[in-house]
Amino acid sequence: MSLRLAWTFARRELRGGLRGFRVFLACLALGVAAIAAVGTVRAGISAGLQEQGAALLGGDAEATLTYRFANDAERAYLESIADRISETVDFRSMVVVGDERGLTQVRAVDDNYPLVGNVTLDPPITLDEALAGTPDLPGGVMERVLADRLGLAVGDTFKLGTQEFVFSAILTRYPDNAAAGFGLGPRSLVLTQDLADSGLITEGTLFDTQYRIDLPDGADLAALEETVKAQFQNNGLRWRDSRRGAGGTATFVDRIGAFLILVGLSGLAVGGVGVSAAVRAYLAGKTGVIATLKTLGADRRTIFLTYFLQVGVLTLVGVAIGVILGGGIPMILAPVIEASLPVPANFTFNPAPLGEAAVYGILAALIFTLWPLARTEDIKAATLFRDALDTGHTIPRGPFLMVTALLVGALLGAAILFSGTAFLTLWTAGGIAGALGLLVVAALVIRFIARRLRKPTRGRPALRLAFGAIGARGGESTSVVLSLGLGLSVLAAVGQIDGNLRAAFDSELPDVAPSYFFVDIQPDQIDGFRKRLLNDPLVENVESAPMLRGIITTINDQPASDYANGHWVVEGDRGVTYDGPMPEGTEIVAGEWWPEDYNGPPLISFSAEEALEMGLQIGDEMTINILGRDITGTVANFRNVSWEDAGIGFVLSMNEGALAGAPHSWISTVYSEEQAEAQILRDIATAYPNITAIRIRDAIAQVSTLVEGIAAATRYGALATLLTGFLVLIGAAAAGERARTFEAAVLKTIGATRQRIMVSFALRSALLGLAAGVVALGAGILGGWAVQTFIMENDYRIIWSNALAIIGGGVLVSLLAGLAFAARPLAARPAQVLRAKE
Repeated sequence: MSLRLAWTFARRELRGGLRGFRVFLACLALGVAAIAAVGTVRAGISAGLQEQGAALLGGDAEATLTYRFANDAERAYLESIADRISETVDFRSMVVVGDERGLTQVRAVDDNYPLVGNVTLDPPITLDEALAGTPDLPGGVMERVLADRLGLAVGDTFKLGTQEFVFSAILTRYPDNAAAGFGLGPRSLVLTQDLADSGLITEGTLFDTQYRIDLPDGADLAALEETVKAQFQNNGLRWRDSRRGAGGTATFVDRIGAFLILVGLSGLAVGGVGVSAAVRAYLAGKTGVIATLKTLGADRRTIFLTYFLQVGVLTLVGVAIGVILGGGIPMILAPVIEASLPVPANFTFNPAPLGEAAVYGILAALIFTLWPLARTEDIKAATLFRDALDTGHTIPRGPFLMVTALLVGALLGAAILFSGTAFLTLWTAGGIAGALGLLVVAALVIRFIARRLRKPTRGRPALRLAFGAIGARGGESTSVVLSLGLGLSVLAAVGQIDGNLRAAFDSELPDVAPSYFFVDIQPDQIDGFRKRLLNDPLVENVESAPMLRGIITTINDQPASDYANGHWVVEGDRGVTYDGPMPEGTEIVAGEWWPEDYNGPPLISFSAEEALEMGLQIGDEMTINILGRDITGTVANFRNVSWEDAGIGFVLSMNEGALAGAPHSWISTVYSEEQAEAQILRDIATAYPNITAIRIRDAIAQVSTLVEGIAAATRYGALATLLTGFLVLIGAAAAGERARTFEAAVLKTIGATRQRIMVSFALRSALLGLAAGVVALGAGILGGWAVQTFIMENDYRIIWSNALAIIGGGVLVSLLAGLAFAARPLAARPAQVLRAKE
């Protein structure tokens, strides 16, 4: 009976329109729309990656080997399960055009490439025609950015290693480009057979071979994967199929999308403050109605249900608006989004991300409206037409607290389920809760300080009035500090993290990072290479080391992945080197280095930090597969390895006798003055065409660009949070317009001028914005420090330019919101206002 009666009351009150709920709807819709939009884009990209899995991979499946080609047994097995096979070789090299040189990621292909998809060239010729070249020279194609950088036109010649090619066309699109990973140079395509005499693909050089496979219809990909792992995993063969055609790209998209949705939840939390304030203000205006209903015999359950149903209907409306906007905008902008993405996307109606956003919105609305709704119980019939909400209990009864706790738990559980990362979700939730708690305490402190500062301001009425309004109980201080402060906190944390990352790139590169990283130096070239560099007065230091790649297959006769619990060191192949005497600067933390003339069983030196994480002990046995051969050694010592200086570092090193006979090459880092870099590159490339030079500045610039893209996406999420906070400020200002009108009328009556009242209103808004900005800056600095220190494990310093911008932004936003609703109070006539109050 109570529910039916409550619904009747609620329906009749809803006929009065949405006055008082505009901010409620706007905050809820904006938060839900942001989450729905991110989810829709992520789902569209994931669908595109899944649908185009085979094209992205270049076949139904792919087998990859490092630094070698498949042996007879491996090739025979792959041919037995395939209709067709395409063998490609992937490596980095230098393109030489006259005196110009550029780093490129070369893919050497065979006549079957591509198995799936098409290569698009400009001019529009086939790949076979392009790679056929001329009667005198083989052909090659490359991406436009590299051709333009080298000044190449169709028909010009270029060199890879010692082999000349004719440039046939611009490479505009090719399959398997999303599976290639992070590349340091634009792509070039040539035929593998044309590199036979180039010196670039020999034993010991750094290259990967991929065998892309066209499988018969109905092939069981999961069963094939298990068979390949059982037979060939210890040989270093890695299997991937079209179920994961995009490789790490899909995981990256999921993780970034999950992170942005969690950032969106902070916006929803800010919106929740506005939702709560809107409900509280609405109920304050319904005090007389509630008191009248109680006078007529309505019990507390009927009253609660009446307004709970009203808020519930409006919540569904706000969530629906947010879902429509968040799902519709990506669909409308799909052509623009797809054109800007490096991977395929398929934007269709997908209910999953929309449902996820709706769940977040409904739970957040329930959490933030339950407390103000619970306070309807404080309104007594005897307090008819009085502001009972300001005189009741601040904390609701126990059952409401319990339900609120359950709702918060449900929201966290949903976030963990949808994002797939409990760690990041709990950190984000803890950060939001901590920031909200800090801001609530700060609002109380600000009110206390304002009341204390009010007394010494006699003689300055505008400032005195501003402090009085800030310190008043039931004023707008708490709403302003919460709404603006949380949005600014997120933005401040992002700004500090972004600034520290930029500072790390800018400050460490000139002082710490080498100029070049050279690879594929053959053993008979290393002496001449060193001689050229060590005789150069502009070269500060040269570090060189032999380089092999190996896969740790077993540790103490157990599968390495099981022993090390899936540690990154045992996932995939790792760089391996060998040493005779202990290298200068090596810091042993446990065990002993082998004697200089040691010639016994293989011994291993392992990175101390990774050994601790993997649970290794001195004396443990480890088997490493190098170029298809198993080498078992004993861990002799642990040493400190630094990864921060962009120099040479190996997790695993062995004694010289264990590896010196294996085919290998050398790598080297060169530290030089910047003005010497061009000449060094020319001399090395001329003397040793097979050697590849990677300019560290260019590599860091690419990483910086990637980080900038992620930071920009995060900043947009933070700005959405700030926009929600601005809406909450507008709502608070609108709700307080009646109180400011009465205040202005009283002040005019006692002789205050419009200018003085305006200055008072402006000072109030600016001081609240300043307070919110300072508190948000503290929270942002703390959050930035936590992320930099515990997640990124980098040094941290406060970026004061970003900090001051946050404080200035807080003052400006609060000032604009306050002044936006100052015109009507200033224009009101005191007589009319005071008579109406009576």
